[in-house]
Amino acid sequence: MRLLHTADWHLGRSFHGEGLLTAQAAWVDWLVELAAAASVDAVVVAGDLYDRALPPVDAVALADDALARLAAIAPVLVVAGNHDSATRLSFGASLLARAGLHLRTEAARSGEPVLVGGLALYLIPYLEPDAVRSALGVEERGHGPVLAAAMELVRADLSRRPDGTRAVVVAHAFVAGAQASGSERDLALGGATSVPASTFARADYVALGHLHGPQRVGQNGRYAGSPLAFSFSEATHRKSVALVDLANSAPTVELVACPVPRPLARVRGTLAALLADAEHEAAEEAWVEVTLTDAVRPADAMGRLRRRFPHAVVLHFAPEGASQSVEGSYAARLRGCSDLDLARSFVEDMRGVPADASEEALLAEVLGDRHVTERVA
Repeated sequence: MRLLHTADWHLGRSFHGEGLLTAQAAWVDWLVELAAAASVDAVVVAGDLYDRALPPVDAVALADDALARLAAIAPVLVVAGNHDSATRLSFGASLLARAGLHLRTEAARSGEPVLVGGLALYLIPYLEPDAVRSALGVEERGHGPVLAAAMELVRADLSRRPDGTRAVVVAHAFVAGAQASGSERDLALGGATSVPASTFARADYVALGHLHGPQRVGQNGRYAGSPLAFSFSEATHRKSVALVDLANSAPTVELVACPVPRPLARVRGTLAALLADAEHEAAEEAWVEVTLTDAVRPADAMGRLRRRFPHAVVLHFAPEGASQSVEGSYAARLRGCSDLDLARSFVEDMRGVPADASEEALLAEVLGDRHVTERVA
């Protein structure tokens, strides 16, 4: 049995305001080709098919196209993630299951597997503790108790099946010990966020979603990761999907690298150096996060940067040699200051150096301080 494990498509997401749907459509084409070439027996999507509960219509159209093409190759199994609307995602689920597309969004059905060959695949959607405690008969709050209850349903079903039945659990959760990135939504609402890997005991393979970095967790668990990077915290990620073979006692996993439509780059330095240094040539075609270290904030910094780095999307300022902030309370530091004093202080705090004579004259003119204007002039 061979599975193709993916997760966290986040269809409809943007990257710092730049649309990703074209790149996501190209990735879908690649995934369909891979599924066919690898002769997979099932395709798993471990949650967050969409980026939000009400996805844009073009994202829905892409999901429809992707799932239909994949289901023509092998059964497709999808669980709802914390970004998905479980109710909307499950529309037509009974009818779609007859066509090989299994959408699972109900916690109470965690112990009802989809059988593919001799493999039992248990689908556990994202479990918001307060929303599913009643359905699972759980009194205690937190992700741990509700996931433990869902896994009890899984183990109870397995106990009634023939000895040697192989079990795969598909879940959308945060497993303790795994490495998060800056682009996942916090699961803190509804209790403790993480669950121990031991929660999934008895599963031969745990196909996880939620964290965007591909990684192994526990003995037989793995996060597929997102197909594209969604924040600069993922700059070092090597995005992949997992081909999982379950012919032997232990699963064999092959990671297949996803195509990279545009790499990420982080650059740091003065504006003049960044615009001239050959070291940064590779960043010219990348999404770029820039940190400028000029002591004085340059005018039109982003516009000038984009002449060399047309895909620069984030700009930070960390001036080197800037004066340290004055100690004391905010009120104490403002006591006795005129409006012009405050304006001068603001300029110096932002740039690390005082306003020059012409700038001070302009500030005085705007503030209506005629005496200072004449003195500066």
